[in-house]
Amino acid sequence: MSIRHGLLALLSQGPRYGYQLRAEFEASTGSSWPLNIGQVYSTLSRLERDELVTRVGADDEGRFVYRITPAGEADVREWFATPVARADRPRDELAIKLAMAVTAPGVDARQVVQAQRTATLRTLQDLTRAKAAAPADPADRGDRAWRLVLESMIFQTEAEVRWLDHCEAFVVRTAPAAPRAGSPEARTEETTR
Repeated sequence: MSIRHGLLALLSQGPRYGYQLRAEFEASTGSSWPLNIGQVYSTLSRLERDELVTRVGADDEGRFVYRITPAGEADVREWFATPVARADRPRDELAIKLAMAVTAPGVDARQVVQAQRTATLRTLQDLTRAKAAAPADPADRGDRAWRLVLESMIFQTEAEVRWLDHCEAFVVRTAPAAPRAGSPEARTEETTR
């Protein structure tokens, strides 16, 4: 998630202070990506250093107000126009866990898949309930943004369930056959115990 570009997009709508940016960012994403206020201010400092925003003073309560610069406007326009590169995605802990499970001795990869599927289906149910409780045709910009984020999470979770089904079938299909009783492999295995 690009916090930098998210903050720039909000600042392109008008000057704001840090807590306001955090609240609007979280409202736009349905609080699915909560921000630490320190993270907001450190990002604003880098944006100011890079001359993408400028501090325009303080409001009546002493909070620093930031405004986007022309360079910042150009940067956020480029961000909106550029597709997200999938090569830049973070490591997927679940894929790594399953890859390790199929190679680690003594680990039942099917059980790992089944435990994850149970948790993922529970998450999918929670997301589906949240969607059912949301307005069907949201008019508010924040509600519209949250709906898009929510539907993205639902689609990703559904895809994870399908992938887990595939993984289980793959694990079953490619599992090494257990040695038959009385075969040389079984006798060797019994001898080494």
